[in-house]
Amino acid sequence: MLLGLGAPAKAQGQRAVVQFTGIVATGDSLLGVPGASIFVPKAGRGTATNEYGYFSLPVLAGDSIIIRSLGYRNQTVVIPANYTRQSYSVIVQLKEDATILPEVRIFPYATEKEFKEAFLALRLPKERGSRAADNLNPEIMQRIFNNAPVTSMGNYRQTMQLQQNDYNRRMGTAPSQYTSNPLLNPFSWLQLINQVKNGDFKKKDNSDD
Repeated sequence: MLLGLGAPAKAQGQRAVVQFTGIVATGDSLLGVPGASIFVPKAGRGTATNEYGYFSLPVLAGDSIIIRSLGYRNQTVVIPANYTRQSYSVIVQLKEDATILPEVRIFPYATEKEFKEAFLALRLPKERGSRAADNLNPEIMQRIFNNAPVTSMGNYRQTMQLQQNDYNRRMGTAPSQYTSNPLLNPFSWLQLINQVKNGDFKKKDNSDD
């Protein structure tokens, strides 16, 4: 009789299996979050969302499920202990979690002191006959300059410089073919006419006589 009474009591104490399904989305746009982790800590098992943010996982009534994804705050969903239905569906809206990571410095030596000692003991190669001296050879540098392609930034700077030079020439603040050649410069002709009117050339001729 004791065994007969104990079996129904154990059956009544077992928790019901519930199919836990849902969609994990971002809180601002409701877009599905792929690869989000759906984990049951007590059972030690879980699953992940597909490319649309959908998941499906069998759990037990009363379980606490943790939903987490990189860059978002963890969310916890608790299945009611007295839940009697076979399925439980939710839409989980994750909120962004801006975490500032501490600065990490990577050194090639165990301590900064060892790095300083190794740096001070470093022997640099002599300039003559070294690879650095070969790279600074004038002939090699001229060859690189002549064969190097012009970048988009170089084309932009050259075009802007040409436009600026053309504007300066039109405003008379930069040398041009008219200012370089006195025969084509109207200011040179004006100066010549004024000198003729003032008799500058006659004075020079009289002084020579």
